[in-house]
Amino acid sequence: MPRDSVTMAALSTDRRARKEGGGMVSILSGLRRWLMQEQRSGGRTGRSEGAGSRSARGALSGPDDEWPEDNRDTQAARHYHDGTKHPYGSLMDAGHFFDPATQPLLFKRYIGLESIPLPLDKSPLGVPALEAIASGPAPTGEPRIPDIGTLARLLSFSAGITRRIRYPEPVGEIAFRAAACTGALYHIELYVVCGDLPGLEAGVYHFDPEALALRRLRAGDERGVLVAATAHEPSVAQAPAILVYTDVFWRNAVKYQAREYRHAFWDSGTILANTLAMASAHEMPAKVAAGFVDTAVNRLPGLDTHREFALELVPIGYAPGTPPEPAPEVAPLELKTVPIARYEGDEPAIRAMHAASSLTDEEQVAAWRSSLPPRPMPVPSGRLFPLAPDPVEEMPQEPLESVILRRGSARQFSHGSISFRQLSTILDRALRGVPADFLDPGGTLNQVYLIVNAVDGLPPGTYVFHRDRQAFELLQEGHFRAAAGTLGLHQKLAYDASVNLFFLSDLKPILERFGNRGYRVAQLDASISAGRVYLAAEAQGPGATGLTFFDDAVTEFFSPHARSKSVMFLIALGKRPRRHGR
Repeated sequence: MPRDSVTMAALSTDRRARKEGGGMVSILSGLRRWLMQEQRSGGRTGRSEGAGSRSARGALSGPDDEWPEDNRDTQAARHYHDGTKHPYGSLMDAGHFFDPATQPLLFKRYIGLESIPLPLDKSPLGVPALEAIASGPAPTGEPRIPDIGTLARLLSFSAGITRRIRYPEPVGEIAFRAAACTGALYHIELYVVCGDLPGLEAGVYHFDPEALALRRLRAGDERGVLVAATAHEPSVAQAPAILVYTDVFWRNAVKYQAREYRHAFWDSGTILANTLAMASAHEMPAKVAAGFVDTAVNRLPGLDTHREFALELVPIGYAPGTPPEPAPEVAPLELKTVPIARYEGDEPAIRAMHAASSLTDEEQVAAWRSSLPPRPMPVPSGRLFPLAPDPVEEMPQEPLESVILRRGSARQFSHGSISFRQLSTILDRALRGVPADFLDPGGTLNQVYLIVNAVDGLPPGTYVFHRDRQAFELLQEGHFRAAAGTLGLHQKLAYDASVNLFFLSDLKPILERFGNRGYRVAQLDASISAGRVYLAAEAQGPGATGLTFFDDAVTEFFSPHARSKSVMFLIALGKRPRRHGR
């Protein structure tokens, strides 16, 4: 991949110095020089000319250009990815300022709809978190029908409120949820489409975490609409209940602008990690379905697609037989909701990217749905460190429910070390592949790169994780804590962390195979895995937090190994500082 000249020049000093043993000084000076040139040029020079290049494509250059609407025209994904890079992506306003006083309402409130309380039992089932995140139930052919109590647990431990904390004005009270979310802006909504379940009549429902209740939007069994929309995906066709995950994008875009569309998949992914783990604990089959006719799914719960659109489906359970055929046309819904803000803005790039990655009919969905052929990993040339996880019988046995209820994004790390066994157990449990319609069992669209600062039993340095070998390959030994802080957008958490995990994807073959929608699933694959990392870390003691990053600088830092790859997600792990008096 031809590399950007500025980034390359900024970091080439580092590569020479690594050979000479002076990597720490040079990486910092290189990154600082690159960032200063970016600031002077307004970001015009810091563009990668690989998978995300506008200069290589030449078709799109600004936020107001006409975007392609065909999923196969991957200029859209390339333009969006480049335009939302840090720093100074062309779709971002460098002078943007978020005023917490303008924060939108973080709950979707329907007007005039009856509330159906959910009977939530928070008692643990006894399934350890480290077991639940690593596996799903083996298919038995026996019916697995969730009742309303099981549904309540799935919804609440995925996206329910776990704690409320009051901050000084203008922030006020924040109702924190079960899964991590960028900026605690909670822009992901959940809906239920089901047949008759024990304790719940067939219908289309919205999950209200504020009231811990469902609100019925449609009566009757409408699962057939989703079966048709997914081109008869078997897991959907045989599911007694299907969860629909949507994005109310202005809640997050008010702070993060056009980059919100990345966050839509980051934040739905961490929720999905919880959903899949809870389904596993209940021995309920569950699978992520990312391929569907977008307009059909959006129409079923009556979404205003200028503000909200569907991202993923998750069929829950197994019921032999097929649901009713869908009606020839789904009637529109005229339901009123409370406005989320006095002034609700717009980010045209978000809607344009979503439209460009949409599928329009069943034939497109059927053609889209297949896994990416596995690409062989390069043969390791560096020293290998095989994973050394805890034996299963020695792993912490804390139940999944208590881990979810306690989990929170770390706000501070000490410089203390975590153990190699802890890190090994986290990756062993979290990176076993996502059950999804775009992956083979155990497959992935991402590769994990690491900056190790303080892991007992693992030399500090940079690494790549080989899933096929279950081992870390040492790329460069050395102390890169300051570089980690710089790459992590100058955030102290990235600097203080014991280890930073970067999920990188080679977007070129992904977009060639899946079209623009490949961008959605590359982000999603990384975020679900990172959501599992959150849970696995919490189950063992280390803290975890998701962070943002300087896109091209990360790729250059890990090159030549990471050449042509793009960063999808960054999660930092570390030791929490001791509390006073403990």
